[in-house]
Amino acid sequence: MTDATCASCGRRIEARRSHRGTPAKYCSKACRTRRVRPIDRALEEAILALLDERAHGATLCPSEAARRVDEDGWQDRMEDARRAARRLVAAGRVEITQKGRVVDPSTAKGPIRIRKAHVG
Repeated sequence: MTDATCASCGRRIEARRSHRGTPAKYCSKACRTRRVRPIDRALEEAILALLDERAHGATLCPSEAARRVDEDGWQDRMEDARRAARRLVAAGRVEITQKGRVVDPSTAKGPIRIRKAHVG
């Protein structure tokens, strides 16, 4: 297994024979095709801005970032917001939690919360 994360979706990239010698940047052909779009960067910025507005240790739902970026079509942005959160986890900026516990963003299913990463 490798520590690499997909540049598009933020999921952990599992080691494959085809990756020997060169690090993989994307986990799949779909992610390689999709890449990171301006809306994805806007969602990352919205997540960080919302967390900056909150008390230390407070969390937010990805839907809050989706609403900030696209008020009318926020439901269609939910997976994009989760992808943005996973990329921020890979960058060490945030943590993803479920029921108050930090979870692996690559395998988390169901509702998630996002909080600033604890330093230390």
